[in-house]
Amino acid sequence: MNLADLNKVALAMVTPGKGILAADESTGTIKKRFDAIKVESTEDNRRDYREMLFRSQEAMSKYISGVILYDETIWQNAKDGTPLVKLIEQAGSIPGIKVDEGTQALPNCPGELVTVGLDKLAERLKKYYERGARFAKWRAVIDIGSGIPSMTAIHVNAHALARYAALCQAAQIVPIVEPEVLMDGDHDIDRCYEVTGRVLNKTFQELRVQRVALEGMILKPNMVIAGKKSGKQAGVQDVAEKTVRLLKACVPAAVPGIAFLSGGQSDEEATAHLNAINAIGNLPWKITFSYGRALQAAPQKAWSGKSENVPAGQRAFIHRAHMNGLASTGKWAADLEKKAA
Repeated sequence: MNLADLNKVALAMVTPGKGILAADESTGTIKKRFDAIKVESTEDNRRDYREMLFRSQEAMSKYISGVILYDETIWQNAKDGTPLVKLIEQAGSIPGIKVDEGTQALPNCPGELVTVGLDKLAERLKKYYERGARFAKWRAVIDIGSGIPSMTAIHVNAHALARYAALCQAAQIVPIVEPEVLMDGDHDIDRCYEVTGRVLNKTFQELRVQRVALEGMILKPNMVIAGKKSGKQAGVQDVAEKTVRLLKACVPAAVPGIAFLSGGQSDEEATAHLNAINAIGNLPWKITFSYGRALQAAPQKAWSGKSENVPAGQRAFIHRAHMNGLASTGKWAADLEKKAA
């Protein structure tokens, strides 16, 4: 493992003013997104849609540092035969790959999940590296509910994240470590704070046990936020302050950067929260975004599967990428959204 090179890639992924596009929706997830805009989820349509994003020259070169791809996409070629990976590289962005294989029920833990995909991961990483991937992503899913998460679920998911991260670094690939505490429940912000703290502490404990070099990884956590069904939603400033306090308590300064997931927040919410976190300032890590839906909902709608709508889809993508780029340096303001609209 060449740690200096891993660290260089990790720092490039969190370049100030840029963030990561999560375009790694599984075939099932992108079908749901396409159903919503009445587009059939065929291999060609998925390729055309993602090609539209990767060819958005302004967004990709100015505001996107890396792209997380799904297995299907990393092997696909654009309409003109150019590998999609090459389009990303040509824009000055770094190709990455989602390597987990989804979740399954965790035995003896009703309502809890464990992420799978460690079998043969070393071999898959080798092929992905040859194809151009320089970072990878693995997502653990922790739900908050009555009596959960259990210590079992937190432990097995942290263990798997650390195993994955160690395998990535051995393959000269930067691991994005993503322990997501879901915002689906009716819990308040303090419950999210407490659970996320337990999850982050356990994750870093496992990373150390498995000798993962913290300088060669990126953390992709949830923000500290109330559940969607909670009657008590916290304000933007409250979310930012609690998130920063928790990160300072749990995340070692050796980690080069933190790229938040949007986790079901609306486009503008995700941007406002990121901006408020960066506005606090004086943080030991670079803090940016690794958004999927919060970057893609607008371009998907604008495109709606029609080739004549590609320019409109790209404009929508450039706008969201630009807004989040500003938020990653604490320079976003709500009136910028209205000006652009």
